[in-house]
Amino acid sequence: MSSSRPRFCPSSMSATFTDPASKLVTGEFKTTSLNFHGAKERIKKMFDKIELSVSSYDTAWVAMVPSPYCPETPRFPECTKWILDNQLGDGSWSLPHRHPLLVKDALSSTLACILALKRWGIGEEQINKGLRFIELNSASVTDNEQHKPIGFDIIFPGMIEYAKDLDLNLPFKPTDINFMLHRRALELTSGGGKNLEGRRAYLAYVSEGIGKLQDWEMAMKYQRKNGSLFNSPSTTAAAFIHIQDAECLRYIRSLLQKFGNAVPTIYPLDIYARLSMVDALERLGIDRHFMKEIKIVLDETYRFWLRGEEEIFFDNATCALAFRILRVNGYDVSLDTLNQFSEDHFSNSLGGYLKDSGAALELYRALQLSYPDESLLENQNSWTSDFLKQGLSNPSLCGDRLRKKYSLQVHDALNFPDHADLQRIAIRRRIKHYATDDTRILKTSYRCSTIGNQDFLKLAVEDFNICQSIQREELKHIGRWVVERRLDKLKFARQKEAYCYFSAAATLFAPELSDARMSWAKNSVLSTVVDDFFDVGGSEEELVNLIQLIERWDVNGSADFCSEEVEIIYSAIHSTISETGDKSFGWQGRDVKSHVIKIWLDLLKSMLTEAQWSSNKSVPTLDEYMTTAYVSFALGPIVLPALYFVWPKLSDEVAGHPELLNLFKVMSTCGRLLNDWRSFKRETEEGKLNAVSLYMIHSGGALTEEEAIEHFKGLIDSQRRHLLQLVLQEKDSIIPRPCKDLFWNLIKILHTFYMKDDGFTSNEMISVAKAILNEPISLDEL
Repeated sequence: MSSSRPRFCPSSMSATFTDPASKLVTGEFKTTSLNFHGAKERIKKMFDKIELSVSSYDTAWVAMVPSPYCPETPRFPECTKWILDNQLGDGSWSLPHRHPLLVKDALSSTLACILALKRWGIGEEQINKGLRFIELNSASVTDNEQHKPIGFDIIFPGMIEYAKDLDLNLPFKPTDINFMLHRRALELTSGGGKNLEGRRAYLAYVSEGIGKLQDWEMAMKYQRKNGSLFNSPSTTAAAFIHIQDAECLRYIRSLLQKFGNAVPTIYPLDIYARLSMVDALERLGIDRHFMKEIKIVLDETYRFWLRGEEEIFFDNATCALAFRILRVNGYDVSLDTLNQFSEDHFSNSLGGYLKDSGAALELYRALQLSYPDESLLENQNSWTSDFLKQGLSNPSLCGDRLRKKYSLQVHDALNFPDHADLQRIAIRRRIKHYATDDTRILKTSYRCSTIGNQDFLKLAVEDFNICQSIQREELKHIGRWVVERRLDKLKFARQKEAYCYFSAAATLFAPELSDARMSWAKNSVLSTVVDDFFDVGGSEEELVNLIQLIERWDVNGSADFCSEEVEIIYSAIHSTISETGDKSFGWQGRDVKSHVIKIWLDLLKSMLTEAQWSSNKSVPTLDEYMTTAYVSFALGPIVLPALYFVWPKLSDEVAGHPELLNLFKVMSTCGRLLNDWRSFKRETEEGKLNAVSLYMIHSGGALTEEEAIEHFKGLIDSQRRHLLQLVLQEKDSIIPRPCKDLFWNLIKILHTFYMKDDGFTSNEMISVAKAILNEPISLDEL
């Protein structure tokens, strides 16, 4: 029998407080210490309107479209006026407050705006200021440390050639111009290899840099239903200039109708931007404040998904992100959709040709949500992992400060899989890594209001600290409770109250879930004590005595206690179950005490069976062992009573429904196997049996230790994925999702604590727990 098992479990529930029956309905936690109402209101408004930064580069290309009536005048004079009115003080056109490594981007946008003004013979003063900026920064064109916008080596030299046609003298050295033109020629003539289709897409995407040399019939194959090429205003404007395609014009007009006299560098981006917002709120732990708004986004995205919307399915990153967010939130989406993103497909796409690590990261994250019958996607999981690892090992990626945040995201995805990443730990890490100036770069740089938003960070920091202050007080209460119940007097028992409470607070962190946390933590402590009592601390007489006392339940006096240890343990279990029954009235409208008594009796009887096996030197079959062991693993008293303290209510029928019992069995089986794998060597040395040793014994010596362990690692993975499927699938399920989340979050705790050893004994985890519970986050230090 195992003596080193964590006893705990959490839930990523959400919502807020007035009375137990309505705490989790309103979604609003009311407290006088919350001062972030303004931030919450600003975030709510973002759901209604996505703000994209204006692109001077793309606006310049739209401004270069000639009038059909007079080719010497612009078709969209409002764009030329915008260029005249929006030159920056240094003479450039670019994003204000640009990053110092984005000079090439500024040069490209500035040259495009100069060409647009020169094309129509206006803005001499602005042109001269722009040329002065280019002169002062001309060295950056050949500076390899500067970040290059996509297609820069084709587009920028192409604009230089166009400048010659306009008799515009640019302040570049002839050697630099020759160098750029040579590099452009190499890019235009180099083969695509196995990425041939991806290269064609790339050349179509940078059409404005190719101009008259472009194969426009090839380029127009990438036109979308909205009339654009790649949702890019600059590419679409260039196409219209050369071939006068009516659908291209329709797209440009729709942009100006929406944005006024300037355009963004990519549109539409609404689905990706809103999903990114939902993802950020969830990953920062503040999504519970916006449940209504998030539900609207998810329902709309699901409708687009069912319709096969191009905005989702023509973009690798958006498709993978949509799949992940929808599946996590219980929508019926098939992973078969991601089959299109095989390594070959990805390589032959625009993103693959450009080695778009962002899209590969999204795909890798999505694949972590696969179910057991979706294991055919293992190849995708393998190549995306290798792709991301190669990116991290690339010095040019790691050395670029603009990529630091992305590198941290990749590192986290590869080293902290979702099934072994406690939510509270992850939230703290993501808050510290969150970048509030998340400039993104395509052919030019851009920003989006829902990505890298300061209000997200402010709200997350304050929310984290508020939850932490509540949890510190709860932990003190647990410490006092241990002393009051005399559990500290039991010399054989591990004193793990801080760990037990941390296991609850790590994912059940919302303030309104205090009852669930306290139930979880107290039962975790008691389960650890009882495990030690049955394993090393008690005689068979004492074990039987404890069970009989629970069966009789109401015991007066001490005559029936065969030892002080039994009295202490029984009294603690009795008071805790009674407290659960009392509190359940507020949440459930009934006393659930009888159910909790049964949960404890099931555990104690299974532990007695194992103790007798050990005493009698019995060797059960593996099936006999697992039938008992998944119960004796002692997760029942932790997770099952806690279900009564999340919303919505659980009827007696639902609490005893086969679906819920199956959730518990799959979760506990996975946890038990995980424990037995990690504790195999130690327990073998101690002469104890577990699943791995029994499997080897009953194989008749046909299996090596390594083969047995690999077998159980496969079982653990299968059971975990099966549990994930039971938790996420809503069809034909009667168990409320907040309750199902408890089972999944417990598995996350087990995988986290068993990541390196056979329990919660590592000093590393101690320091993490202390940080989560005792160290507030300072916004000023971020």
